[in-house]
Amino acid sequence: MLIIDEQTAGDLLDAQQAFHAVEETFAAMARGQARNFPVVREALGHADALYGFKSGFDSAGATLGLKAGGYWPHNAEHGLTNHQSSVFLFDPDTGRPTAMVSGNHLTAMRTAAACAVSIRHLARTDADTLGIVGAGHQAVYQLRAAAAQRRFERVVAWNRTPGRLTELAAVAEALGLAFETPPLHRLGHEADVIVTITSCHEPLLMAEHVGPGTHLACMGTDTAGKQEIDPLILQQARVFTDEVAQAVGLGECQHAVDAGQLAVERIQALGDVVTGQCAGRTAAGDITVFDGTGVGLQDLAVARRVAARALEAGRGQHIHFGH
Repeated sequence: MLIIDEQTAGDLLDAQQAFHAVEETFAAMARGQARNFPVVREALGHADALYGFKSGFDSAGATLGLKAGGYWPHNAEHGLTNHQSSVFLFDPDTGRPTAMVSGNHLTAMRTAAACAVSIRHLARTDADTLGIVGAGHQAVYQLRAAAAQRRFERVVAWNRTPGRLTELAAVAEALGLAFETPPLHRLGHEADVIVTITSCHEPLLMAEHVGPGTHLACMGTDTAGKQEIDPLILQQARVFTDEVAQAVGLGECQHAVDAGQLAVERIQALGDVVTGQCAGRTAAGDITVFDGTGVGLQDLAVARRVAARALEAGRGQHIHFGH
């Protein structure tokens, strides 16, 4: 079995590789070649942590495995990121473990890649202002990945604690993008693409904040009870997700569905747009929403890329494990 630490995983996976791995996963899911298994996600009652498992099998990519980990909100006090996880890969022909890959960088990269895939396929081609709501660890990954999908000219960003926006400002400057920090309602009106990446349990962006033609990528809601946007936005929008069942149970869609504001039949898999099985944006004035809940197959796809590159480069540690 190959063991790949966090530093090595970071060295071997870049944004372009993550994008292609995740886009291929969306397509494999849409074609019925890959499926996620039921998610286990529980509050530990210890350290305010959420812990769980995401797993699945992609027959097209011969990828089988799981990600174990979760969210520890007090980790900054220990000099650690709040999200901690590890990905385990298995040989689908024999069941033998083939790799264990540190999953923190992978999680951030695949989350940003999923957002980028949604922008590539759903945002207006003339979008020039990118909005970012949230300034946690994953926000800079989102900014870099999103910025690569359109010819943006500026970034407008908001966070409950404005002082935490300095890192986003530095990344925007490095990308050659103007950076502003308007009030949230103004951000909603001015941005053509809005990425929300928070851990909120109440809506931040309201329906009156969002104008026609906006694409929203809601990347923070992945647990029952979390919420980032007004359900009325979903009522008015064309809604897409990585996996419909997960969006209804854990994603941004949960609140609109529960309130009777969104029929489950209106939620489309983004993979169907990627493969051309359904339309994405149909008019310049459409509001489109991507409910990015994060599926295990995406974690497995990027981990498989890292493991393959590690074998080619002679990186990682090999151990004998079982017979």
